Amino acid sequence: MKIPDILELLKAGAHFGHKKSKWHPSMEPYIFTERKGVHIIDLKQTMDSLVSAAEFVKKTVQNGGIILFIGTKKQLKNVVKESAIASQMPYIIEKWVGGTITNWAIVRKQINKLRKRREEKEKGEWAKYTKKEQLILQSGFEKLESIYGGIVNLEKIPDALFITDCKESKTAVREAEAQNIPIIAITDSNVDIRPIAYPIPANDDAINSVKMILKTITEAIVEAKNASTNPPEAAPEVKP
Repeated sequence: MKIPDILELLKAGAHFGHKKSKWHPSMEPYIFTERKGVHIIDLKQTMDSLVSAAEFVKKTVQNGGIILFIGTKKQLKNVVKESAIASQMPYIIEKWVGGTITNWAIVRKQINKLRKRREEKEKGEWAKYTKKEQLILQSGFEKLESIYGGIVNLEKIPDALFITDCKESKTAVREAEAQNIPIIAITDSNVDIRPIAYPIPANDDAINSVKMILKTITEAIVEAKNASTNPPEAAPEVKP
């Protein structure tokens, strides 16, 4: 796992916050300075926070925990999805469905419905229906897939959330907070960090900034999984 240095973060634009008028006071400890009315994030603290977040992620995964990736901004959806798939973790890149955490039983029913539709389609069971009926089935299937496709293998409420866009995912933040589920998140200068257990202060709009942070979190997960599946060999027995 490699933590990006300050120069790498600078090149990625991770230091650019929002206009001072749009900031959230809880982010004050992470603001380095202000330039032309725009807040500049302290990248030394970004590095330190990323280390803490990555260590928490590794510990969670080593203990069998599941981390749900969330990123619904249009320009970041594919990046979030790719990282989640590489980590073998569930993801949500469309609008958060209210109750995904707080009303899991209902959401689980929709996931099971999607699984059933997938199985029916793969087995060719739709062939018995008319073309019109097949179109209706396909439309419903695509809707379910877009909403629940990233969490179709999720068997329980996740152990932690990793959020790339807190402002866009405020409902997810509220639900996680209500259920005492830890949140790891990229926190731009306009984000309220009080519900975030592991804030990573950085630009959450710049693709390269988000990619860099996602890469570190993904590597932490992969390392943790490898460590879990390949435990260290026992020390050889020393005969007297």
